[in-house]
Amino acid sequence: MDAAKLARMANDIANNFAVLGDEEAVASTANHIRMFWDPRMREQAFAMTAAGDEAFIEIARKALEQLASAAGANG
Repeated sequence: MDAAKLARMANDIANNFAVLGDEEAVASTANHIRMFWDPRMREQAFAMTAAGDEAFIEIARKALEQLASAAGANG
């Protein structure tokens, strides 16, 4: 998937949850991405954040880092 589109989608999700406050927004964004994104999309986003891609806003970046960490711990 196009990297810019992937980042825009993650950022849109994060912006929708931003009203919840940082901690809840990160958790809700991570949950949404875990539940609704194809594993290939998640892996691409994980690689982008690991490489230091700055396309993600803070909430989205933290959510993706949280998911990547959990994925690494689970397998």
